[in-house]
Amino acid sequence: MSDLLIQTIRPVTHDIGAFAVRRAIPTRERTMVGPFIFVDQFGPALLPPGAAMDVRPHPHINLATVTWLFEGAIEHRDSLGSHAVIRPGQVNLMTAGRGIVHSERSPQAERLAGQTLYGMQTWLALPDGREEIDPAFEAYADLPLIEDGCASARVIMGTLWGATAKTTQYASTIYAEILLAPGGALPIEAEADERAVMLVGGEAEIEGEPLELYALTVLAPGKAMKLASASGGRVMLLGGEAFTTPRHVWWNFVSSSRERINQAKQDWEQGRFPTVPGDSEEFIPLPRIATTVSYP
Repeated sequence: MSDLLIQTIRPVTHDIGAFAVRRAIPTRERTMVGPFIFVDQFGPALLPPGAAMDVRPHPHINLATVTWLFEGAIEHRDSLGSHAVIRPGQVNLMTAGRGIVHSERSPQAERLAGQTLYGMQTWLALPDGREEIDPAFEAYADLPLIEDGCASARVIMGTLWGATAKTTQYASTIYAEILLAPGGALPIEAEADERAVMLVGGEAEIEGEPLELYALTVLAPGKAMKLASASGGRVMLLGGEAFTTPRHVWWNFVSSSRERINQAKQDWEQGRFPTVPGDSEEFIPLPRIATTVSYP
């Protein structure tokens, strides 16, 4: 591996019923890239009529979730009363803070007609002093689009290529979807403390090094680089401020304090989290063994 690409993290695949999810972090090799502490990629998966995504109500603390779709639709409901249908080009940022519960399901029209589901779900750890802020929800579709010949980039969070998304940042964050037509190229700026790219479709290379499909490739800090594609590709760029205080992950809970995570486990088991208006009949029980964990 080039000294410009310091780590390649190959995802673990989890089957959640209707489709598979590829989880890149957290892993034993790496817990975070900037504030990103959880990176899932799913699809493209064809859900035939009658099949659906049904993630029942479940809790989060001390993090913010970012949902981004390339294809399909997801209906979001949360314990604040937020209700939104997420579609391609719209970012949904749900801030858990001191605690939130939400569900993610296929909308009724897509259940009946079928759909292709293809996108990203990421979590951002909240920084020191802001982990227990009030929960919140926001959605934006009017995000900056940078176009340069055979390349375009949608800025989902942060400032990139001179454009800033309105999406709230709790720590300095960069997040973008890059589309490269055949022969397209785009510079990757050097300002963020930590950066990584994930090829999610087609093919691409960075500084002449081919990217592995669905792997999270961590870039060396402080170096500007060129992303290019001979035949066309789709790449996610993510990263931002490096955290100096470690974060722990267990199931859907993130915190700088293991004791806080243990409290959240008890709160969920004993029904102390709020319910989700319009989706309060079901919930995901606390697992005995969590598939998403950080390591000491």
